[in-house]
Amino acid sequence: MSFDGVLLLVPAFNEEGAIASVVREVQELHPGLHILVVDDCSKDATVNTAQTAGAAVLSLPCHLGLGGCVQAGYKLAFDLGYRTVVRIDGDGQHNPQDIPRLLETLERTGCEVVIGVRCKESGGLQTHPIRKIGIHFFRLLLRPILGRSVSDPTSGFVAVNHRALAVFATSFPLEYPEIETLVVLQRRQFRFEEVPCRMRRRMAGKSTITAVRSFYYVIHVLLGVFINVLRFDGRPRGKRTGG
Repeated sequence: MSFDGVLLLVPAFNEEGAIASVVREVQELHPGLHILVVDDCSKDATVNTAQTAGAAVLSLPCHLGLGGCVQAGYKLAFDLGYRTVVRIDGDGQHNPQDIPRLLETLERTGCEVVIGVRCKESGGLQTHPIRKIGIHFFRLLLRPILGRSVSDPTSGFVAVNHRALAVFATSFPLEYPEIETLVVLQRRQFRFEEVPCRMRRRMAGKSTITAVRSFYYVIHVLLGVFINVLRFDGRPRGKRTGG
């Protein structure tokens, strides 16, 4: 498969235990795919480890959070002329073998975004019960807003084409962006598709989402979703144009 014009974006924060394995696995599976690790002001050796493994690294001067980290990567990709960006997490949970499937779906359907989703049928790792509850809750919340169901609204395994990249390079939810992004896509009349993927356990470290942060996450995302809905409701919506 050709990876001309494609960039792999890997946001990372304190992932020194996993990032080298992630980079090397991608290099072995997909030679020629450009890899950019965006380091969100890590306090460990993430930057040196990623560079030693062979990835290009964008080091942020201060901690921006996931959304700011991802947007910095999108902006650089757009400025450098990339046409397509695939985002995977730096902890190794996303299987690089599935990258071509996301890209093929992006090309075949003509949609702006393809999301790799975890599901029982894919044979992948099943998620924590608390996360399952959250996923189910946001499914119900998003169904009337999007006008369609979404399997895993919290997935960070995402491929975007040049139309979505142009938008995300200038405007992107700054914290816990995945769910808010779906609302932005719908309001801009962009389309997204889902591809079942094999998710794995993180290779090292631990999630930053604690019980307290889970509560904050829900409140923050709810506010973000409703703000996005109110921001676009009542405004003229232009016709979708081809890229």
